[in-house]
Amino acid sequence: MTRNGPDDATRKGTSEVDAVEGLLAYAHSRSRWGGAALRSLTEAIALSRTLAGKSPEEHTVLLARCLRTTAGHLLKRNRAVQALPLAQEAVALTRSIGGAPLVVSLTCLASAYEALHRYSEAAATLAEADAITPPDD
Repeated sequence: MTRNGPDDATRKGTSEVDAVEGLLAYAHSRSRWGGAALRSLTEAIALSRTLAGKSPEEHTVLLARCLRTTAGHLLKRNRAVQALPLAQEAVALTRSIGGAPLVVSLTCLASAYEALHRYSEAAATLAEADAITPPDD
Protein backbone atom coordinates (compact mmCIF):
# COMPACT_ATOMS: atom_id res chain seq x y z
CA MET A 1 0.00 0.00 0.00
CA THR A 2 1.34 3.41 -0.91
CA ARG A 3 1.68 5.75 2.04
CA ASN A 4 0.24 9.17 1.32
CA GLY A 5 -0.41 10.36 4.84
CA PRO A 6 -0.18 9.31 8.46
CA ASP A 7 -3.83 8.23 8.49
CA ASP A 8 -3.05 5.54 5.90
CA ALA A 9 -1.29 3.59 8.64
CA THR A 10 -4.34 3.54 10.89
CA ARG A 11 -7.02 2.59 8.37
CA LYS A 12 -9.46 -0.16 9.24
CA GLY A 13 -7.99 -3.57 8.58
CA THR A 14 -4.40 -2.48 9.11
CA SER A 15 -2.60 -4.59 11.72
CA GLU A 16 -0.97 -2.75 14.61
CA VAL A 17 2.51 -3.72 13.42
CA ASP A 18 1.72 -2.52 9.91
CA ALA A 19 0.42 0.72 11.40
CA VAL A 20 3.72 1.27 13.21
CA GLU A 21 5.68 0.43 10.05
CA GLY A 22 3.48 2.83 8.07
CA LEU A 23 4.05 5.63 10.54
CA LEU A 24 7.81 5.07 10.39
CA ALA A 25 7.71 5.10 6.59
CA TYR A 26 5.61 8.26 6.53
CA ALA A 27 7.98 10.00 8.96
CA HIS A 28 10.95 9.00 6.82
CA SER A 29 9.29 10.45 3.73
CA ARG A 30 8.54 13.70 5.55
CA SER A 31 11.77 14.02 7.49
CA ARG A 32 12.77 17.39 6.07
CA TRP A 33 9.60 18.92 7.56
CA GLY A 34 10.05 18.30 11.27
CA GLY A 35 6.51 18.60 12.64
CA ALA A 36 4.60 15.95 10.70
CA ALA A 37 7.44 13.46 10.92
CA LEU A 38 7.85 13.94 14.66
CA ARG A 39 4.10 13.49 15.25
CA SER A 40 4.16 10.25 13.27
CA LEU A 41 7.21 9.01 15.15
CA THR A 42 5.62 9.84 18.50
CA GLU A 43 2.52 7.90 17.48
CA ALA A 44 4.68 4.98 16.31
CA ILE A 45 6.42 4.89 19.70
CA ALA A 46 3.09 4.89 21.53
CA LEU A 47 1.68 2.07 19.39
CA SER A 48 4.85 0.00 19.67
CA ARG A 49 4.92 0.49 23.46
CA THR A 50 1.42 -0.99 23.58
CA LEU A 51 2.48 -3.91 21.40
CA ALA A 52 5.63 -4.53 23.44
CA GLY A 53 3.56 -4.43 26.62
CA LYS A 54 1.30 -7.18 25.26
CA SER A 55 4.07 -9.33 23.77
CA PRO A 56 7.58 -8.18 24.73
CA GLU A 57 9.43 -11.06 23.10
CA GLU A 58 7.77 -10.31 19.78
CA HIS A 59 7.70 -6.50 19.69
CA THR A 60 10.59 -5.15 21.77
CA VAL A 61 12.80 -4.86 18.70
CA LEU A 62 10.09 -2.81 16.96
CA LEU A 63 9.85 -0.45 19.93
CA ALA A 64 13.63 -0.06 19.98
CA ARG A 65 13.60 0.74 16.26
CA CYS A 66 10.93 3.40 16.79
CA LEU A 67 12.99 4.93 19.58
CA ARG A 68 16.17 4.89 17.45
CA THR A 69 14.38 6.37 14.45
CA THR A 70 12.96 9.18 16.55
CA ALA A 71 16.35 9.80 18.17
CA GLY A 72 17.95 9.98 14.73
CA HIS A 73 15.27 12.40 13.55
CA LEU A 74 15.92 14.62 16.56
CA LEU A 75 19.69 14.44 16.07
CA LYS A 76 19.31 15.67 12.48
CA ARG A 77 17.52 18.70 13.90
CA ASN A 78 20.21 19.44 16.49
CA ARG A 79 17.98 18.30 19.35
CA ALA A 80 20.46 15.91 20.96
CA VAL A 81 19.22 16.55 24.50
CA GLN A 82 15.81 15.15 23.50
CA ALA A 83 17.36 12.32 21.48
CA LEU A 84 19.60 11.01 24.27
CA PRO A 85 16.94 9.39 26.51
CA LEU A 86 15.35 7.71 23.49
CA ALA A 87 18.69 6.26 22.40
CA GLN A 88 19.44 5.15 25.97
CA GLU A 89 16.06 3.39 26.19
CA ALA A 90 16.69 1.65 22.86
CA VAL A 91 20.00 0.31 24.20
CA ALA A 92 18.37 -0.83 27.44
CA LEU A 93 15.68 -2.68 25.49
CA THR A 94 18.11 -4.41 23.14
CA ARG A 95 20.75 -5.46 25.70
CA SER A 96 18.94 -8.73 26.41
CA ILE A 97 18.45 -9.35 22.68
CA GLY A 98 22.03 -8.61 21.62
CA GLY A 99 23.23 -8.92 18.05
CA ALA A 100 22.41 -6.40 15.35
CA PRO A 101 19.62 -4.62 17.27
CA LEU A 102 22.05 -3.86 20.08
CA VAL A 103 24.82 -2.75 17.72
CA VAL A 104 22.49 -0.34 15.92
CA SER A 105 21.14 0.99 19.23
CA LEU A 106 24.66 1.51 20.60
CA THR A 107 25.64 3.35 17.42
CA CYS A 108 22.63 5.63 17.78
CA LEU A 109 23.53 6.28 21.41
CA ALA A 110 27.12 7.09 20.43
CA SER A 111 25.81 9.62 17.90
CA ALA A 112 23.76 11.29 20.62
CA TYR A 113 26.78 11.42 22.95
CA GLU A 114 28.91 12.88 20.17
CA ALA A 115 26.30 15.55 19.40
CA LEU A 116 26.41 16.49 23.07
CA HIS A 117 30.24 16.67 22.96
CA ARG A 118 30.51 13.71 25.33
CA TYR A 119 33.27 12.17 23.29
CA SER A 120 34.66 9.70 25.81
CA GLU A 121 31.20 8.19 26.30
CA ALA A 122 30.69 8.07 22.54
CA ALA A 123 34.02 6.26 22.09
CA ALA A 124 33.24 3.77 24.86
CA THR A 125 29.80 3.09 23.37
CA LEU A 126 31.27 2.50 19.91
CA ALA A 127 33.92 0.22 21.40
CA GLU A 128 31.15 -1.81 23.02
CA ALA A 129 29.34 -2.05 19.68
CA ASP A 130 32.55 -3.13 17.92
CA ALA A 131 33.12 -5.87 20.52
CA ILE A 132 29.83 -7.59 19.69
CA THR A 133 30.58 -10.61 17.55
CA PRO A 134 28.26 -11.30 14.64
CA PRO A 135 26.38 -14.61 14.69
CA ASP A 136 27.78 -17.52 12.72
CA ASP A 137 25.94 -18.16 9.48
